[in-house]
Amino acid sequence: MPPVVTHLAAGAQSGPTATVVAPRKTLKLGAKGKAVRWLQSRLAQLGYRPGKADGRYGGSTLTAVWAFQKVNGIKPSSTVAKRTWDALEAPKSPKVLVRNGKPTRAEVNLTKQIMVLYVGGQVKLITHISSGSGVPYCETATWQGKRQRFCGSARTPTGDYKTTWRARGWHRSYLGQLYNPIFFNGGIAFHGALSVPLYPASHGCVRMPMNVAGVLPGMLGKGVPVHVRGKFSRA
Repeated sequence: MPPVVTHLAAGAQSGPTATVVAPRKTLKLGAKGKAVRWLQSRLAQLGYRPGKADGRYGGSTLTAVWAFQKVNGIKPSSTVAKRTWDALEAPKSPKVLVRNGKPTRAEVNLTKQIMVLYVGGQVKLITHISSGSGVPYCETATWQGKRQRFCGSARTPTGDYKTTWRARGWHRSYLGQLYNPIFFNGGIAFHGALSVPLYPASHGCVRMPMNVAGVLPGMLGKGVPVHVRGKFSRA
């Protein structure tokens, strides 16, 4: 007897007799319609943050698609085609970086440029990130009333840390504006940014899409372990 075929809504669980069937329509940035809404609902169900399921393929959905593709071994692209639809029907889980980690923790994978938030042992959020570029910098900025020169290595160091202080909304640092920053290693923080490209581009912080940074403070508390692993390799 053939399996029951059903379209799963966001938040639904697949059982042994349920099969997820993707729309299979090739989607490009700017697309609209039911196939986009299905994509958004499915990504949200799997822990990604595509924004509102409004049937519009915009920037928030794009960064969620990138994160999903990276977890599933697909080269990130704005086009949703056969390989991505296949993976949406049978998705992989993100690689666990710390197998003996606390049930609630954040794992930053510098190799894949993603962050995974676990709450109570369950994946609650997976997001695309852009970490430190690794390119040494020297910049001049007015800070604390003085014109000063700041230099650094633009690295996001690997290691084990914990979330510390945070700021609400836009926070001005000597190297720029950070949205909803949550610090975990000195001056290094998770934060929203208007630019989160497909390569490490920050001064050392972990940049996130703005819609992810909007919800993260309500999900990630103070004193939560943050594990940073890996190394990005430029093609």
